[in-house]
Amino acid sequence: MSAQEHNIELVKNGYAAFAAGDVETLMNLFDDNLEWIQPGESAISGTHHGKGELGQLLARFAEKSLRVTPRRFLADGDLVVALTDITVGAESGQDADVFTLRDDKVVRAQVHTDTAMMERVYGKKQVVAG
Repeated sequence: MSAQEHNIELVKNGYAAFAAGDVETLMNLFDDNLEWIQPGESAISGTHHGKGELGQLLARFAEKSLRVTPRRFLADGDLVVALTDITVGAESGQDADVFTLRDDKVVRAQVHTDTAMMERVYGKKQVVAG
């Protein structure tokens, strides 16, 4: 098995753990110093650092019963792209999730999603007036 195939299998296992609600297996896929980038201006948008913040983000996903179905995986070296169908709340769409791996752990994840849909489902980020 090539390094790229191995990385795809790791990411596939992460999606399977997420779908099964296996938080322990899922969290073991991520580096302690993970950077997760969720785009847009929704209440869940931003750059989340570490497993603690990722756990909080996953809890927010669960509030709206987020489901993710991978359709295709592509890899180039330490980079894996997952093309997925998502359902969140009463809406559905497609994402491209980009994972960077190092030593069999995801060190960075960047989600490319329908940001307007995420704002409709999770609400807009509240801006504090200064």
